[in-house]
Amino acid sequence: MAKKNVDDPRKIVANNKKARHDYVIEDVFEAGLVLSGTEVKALRMGRASLTDGYANIDRGEAWLENVHIPAYFQGTWNNHAPRRRRKLLLHREEIARLESKSREKGHTLIPLSLYFLDGRAKVEIALARGKKEYDKRQTLREQQDMREAQRAMRQKEMLS
Repeated sequence: MAKKNVDDPRKIVANNKKARHDYVIEDVFEAGLVLSGTEVKALRMGRASLTDGYANIDRGEAWLENVHIPAYFQGTWNNHAPRRRRKLLLHREEIARLESKSREKGHTLIPLSLYFLDGRAKVEIALARGKKEYDKRQTLREQQDMREAQRAMRQKEMLS
């Protein structure tokens, strides 16, 4: 397990652990999010799910879709819809690059993590390519081999 970086100023709200298992990450971008007030409050409470989320480019704008931010329980009639479409804030050049790359066969845009940086909500999106089933098994096997090697090294250190 990786150690937590003490110097990291990000306050992580949600991680998409399944993304690194199901996809090969080729490039990572940080984007701002356009949110309503109740969404920000729900995120500050640490409530969000990126599991089924994805991003797409529509008419020169980047959008984050199918990300679940539950309704703020103290919100009133102006509460947000939990799975609404949210605009991503990226530079025009980044959007053009993402659009051309995501149109290639097998590529998609997926959110990796949702966090606050200097009080602003950010999402880390990745340009990814889907793994085949045998690739997933290979990755799991490599992780298991690494764990066993680490365990053996710890055992050897304890004995000496």
